[in-house]
Amino acid sequence: MRNHPWWPWVKRIVGTVFVAAVAFLLVRYARNVDWGEVKQSVLELPRSTLMTAFVFAAASHLVYSLLDLVGRHYTGHRLSKRKVMQISFISYAFNLNLGSLVGGIGFRYRLYGKLGIRYSQITRIVTMSMLTNWLGYILLAGLVFTIAPLQLPPHWSLDSEELRMLGVGLLAFSVVYLLLCAFSPRRSWTVRGHEIELPTLRMACAQLSISCTHWLTMAAVPWVLLQGQVDYPTALSVLLMAAIAGVILHIPAGLGVTEAVFIALLSHRIPEHQLLGALLAYRAIFYLTPLIAGALLYLKVEMRTRKHAPAA
Repeated sequence: MRNHPWWPWVKRIVGTVFVAAVAFLLVRYARNVDWGEVKQSVLELPRSTLMTAFVFAAASHLVYSLLDLVGRHYTGHRLSKRKVMQISFISYAFNLNLGSLVGGIGFRYRLYGKLGIRYSQITRIVTMSMLTNWLGYILLAGLVFTIAPLQLPPHWSLDSEELRMLGVGLLAFSVVYLLLCAFSPRRSWTVRGHEIELPTLRMACAQLSISCTHWLTMAAVPWVLLQGQVDYPTALSVLLMAAIAGVILHIPAGLGVTEAVFIALLSHRIPEHQLLGALLAYRAIFYLTPLIAGALLYLKVEMRTRKHAPAA
């Protein structure tokens, strides 16, 4: 089917209609929200709660910056660990707010390229970073959906047992990946001219450890801001669902999508104005603050590379 010239247009039209429908529902919902109560909920968040949320957000971004160290080991390039972590942090900050094409991919190609890394190596770094991030997601989602499946709203057709079965499938995928890394006699494949090497078991364990820690600390931010109104496994489950929804819809920063998923899954347990207040604080802490820091760091890196560039 993909060989038909009309297939890309069909996917584009379906995607556009879906995004438009989500936008329409969000706008209609927003008209019924008491934004005065939402504002008051944000202002009433205790300073200690906000500081704790900032600490978890900083820890999550720090852990994420370790992802490119896996790529450094995987490709064997010699950039310092500090520079690699800087590039990873900048890319992630822009990725969260502007989308993966600009942030996760574009910024890595520009910054690594300026520092002398070959494009073939950058491609492998980008691939390894994205793979590591989602491998941890799959393992963590498998664990939480299997061990502590989310109690879905009563009107949902999907129930907790079906969510548990999904978790078992995700766990099975993670186990297969680890077994391949440990025992597969074939260690490399060529896909569209690019050689893909299977990591060692030790590297695979490092991938999962870093990525899972990133997702765990990320989920701790909205959990803290909700001030104990839901338990941590519930906050983690909802965040994982919101993350995959944002990826499917291809909306930068998941604008509206994250809020919609949290509202759909938790509004029967938490007053909506409190839920929205916590989510607005979460977006400011986890998305906007790192974006400002990432932009300043990017300008510093650009100025430094231009200063040391050879004269034409």
